[in-house]
Amino acid sequence: MIKRKLTVADFFCGAGGFSEGFSQKGFDVVFALDNWQPAITTHKFNHPNCRTLKMNILDLDTPEKIGHYVPDVDVIIGGPPCVSFSGSNKAGKADKALGIKLIEAYLRIILWKLKNGNLKYWVLENVPNAGKYIKDVYSWKDLNLPGKGPNLVFEEKGILNAADFNSPQARKRFFGGKVPLPEPHLINPDNFNTLQNVLNSLTNPLSKKRKEKIKDPNYDLIIESSLLTDHFYDTRIAEYEWRRAKRQKEDHGYMGKMAFPENTNRPSRTIMATRSASTRESIILNATNDEGKHLGYRLPTIREISSLMSFPISYQFNVSGEGSKYRLVGNAVSVKLSSAIAESILLKEGIEIRNNLGLNNIRKTIYDLTDSKRLIKAQKNKKYNSRFSRHIPYLKIKGFRVELTNEDSDFKKGIIKWSCILHRGVGKNTDKCYSDECDIATIVKDIPNFNKFKKDIKSNFGSINISHLRLHDSHIYVNSKSISPHGVLDLMRKIIDKHFVDESNYISNNSKQINIDRELIPTKIIAGLYICDYFVKRLRTTP
Repeated sequence: MIKRKLTVADFFCGAGGFSEGFSQKGFDVVFALDNWQPAITTHKFNHPNCRTLKMNILDLDTPEKIGHYVPDVDVIIGGPPCVSFSGSNKAGKADKALGIKLIEAYLRIILWKLKNGNLKYWVLENVPNAGKYIKDVYSWKDLNLPGKGPNLVFEEKGILNAADFNSPQARKRFFGGKVPLPEPHLINPDNFNTLQNVLNSLTNPLSKKRKEKIKDPNYDLIIESSLLTDHFYDTRIAEYEWRRAKRQKEDHGYMGKMAFPENTNRPSRTIMATRSASTRESIILNATNDEGKHLGYRLPTIREISSLMSFPISYQFNVSGEGSKYRLVGNAVSVKLSSAIAESILLKEGIEIRNNLGLNNIRKTIYDLTDSKRLIKAQKNKKYNSRFSRHIPYLKIKGFRVELTNEDSDFKKGIIKWSCILHRGVGKNTDKCYSDECDIATIVKDIPNFNKFKKDIKSNFGSINISHLRLHDSHIYVNSKSISPHGVLDLMRKIIDKHFVDESNYISNNSKQINIDRELIPTKIIAGLYICDYFVKRLRTTP
């Protein structure tokens, strides 16, 4: 049985989530490396006895450099940057070259230390998609080491979800290496740690009646309210931001529906590294005062997302700016999951498991966001080549949707063209046809009360006198006085709802008036196609 503490080196250490999990189980984190100064500063602040090094891991490209900078340790941990492999980066099609290069640089250090040091365990963390690009075995030559040596073998590979280890965040990550991967602690979803638990423990950040004591939602830790950093400040967001996020979540063109605002009675969704308020990935909460009055919507505070990542409430993010703090937290390894991996190593070694928060300070960072005043983000004009592709809001039936788009424009030549497209399908590669390819006049004759519908269209759209270019201007310029594409789509939906209530009615497409392989098409979709086509054909080609 090993009597001493097992030592750890943490590469791509970031804020120190991986280190913190191992430290809590009694490991001695002796070395940490990162290429970003705020990460080094934060890691050193929370783990003052660890030697930190600001360096690009790609510079450790020879055994001599590895031997000079990297100490001999029992365990090496690391999570190479995941941006190359993330599914949210260019829909998962981003260039993987740099990501693979960083992974191989990390594995090179591990293989050298396995042959020339005391290394017993090692683990690599990344997004699930990265697992597709990581081989089971790397040769000495693969990792560009001189001479001859053994292979590096991934003895374990798997996808672990932080929520299964009592973290209040559903965060799936790939883990692999020479490490006993832990079994999930939680099986019953009713026992999961929830977002609401975090909100209740930290209390309302907009409250003017702050509690004297704050209980950590993840640990047996209570601190004075005055010591809780990065929480009691205003994170409310502009209306245009939350409306955009709401549409992306509830009415995305080809992806499923998400809750708006967040469902707090379950673990939160994955924390991202970028602070965003207008995307599908945004975590948006209700903003209320002490009396429960609705004050709009807000983003989580830095302290809330750090607790979702299962950092202790005394952990400090020693960098100025909310954006940098968000990046530190969002790129971290879930502390609870890190602790579970550390515990699995102790069990295999037969070492007594100790639970220790592992922090040597409860001092406040000088960059505390408490009571800071944020300006509500002003909406800005878009770039001239800004594309627009939106379907008639909340009108998706059996995979069908009608879209207004400027995708066929030639922005370089200054030629703007708006089109109406009928889509069928839930993925990006949907069946589609342009309205001018459809025999709308033939099929709409079967629509009940069509004459009344047509009359209503003319009364609402007949007076709109606008060109393709001016509609584009209203899309890109915030203060444009012309009707916007969103306004057009909202009006279309209003007219359709006035005349068609039942979504179960269908029109026959037996003679293929519409060039999509379906015999029946929802009546409301046909109505949407007709009204969108009517509008597009009324747009002037002259300015």
